[in-house]
Amino acid sequence: MEAIISIVIQLVAGAVGGNGLGAAAKNLSLGTTGNTIAGAIGGVGGTWLAGLVPGLAGLLGGAGTGMDAGALVSQGVTGLVGGGILTAVAAAVKKATAK
Repeated sequence: MEAIISIVIQLVAGAVGGNGLGAAAKNLSLGTTGNTIAGAIGGVGGTWLAGLVPGLAGLLGGAGTGMDAGALVSQGVTGLVGGGILTAVAAAVKKATAK
């Protein structure tokens, strides 16, 4: 059950990050659906990558896993950032290949 809650937090935070980036930078928007999908994938991937960096999860306020508040906030933050980054990268690749 803990794993499911963690993944849902990462997916939602990533989707918020992707849509936030799309709203803030119109030239990097993939549309609402594209931003949501890329952001959700980036949210999970960003949290996974952050867990590979020694000490990063502790710096963000949690161990990166489990159900304590610090870990959940850490997963939310890394999901938000990861979602925004992957959305930006996907939009940049889409623009570059469209020319």
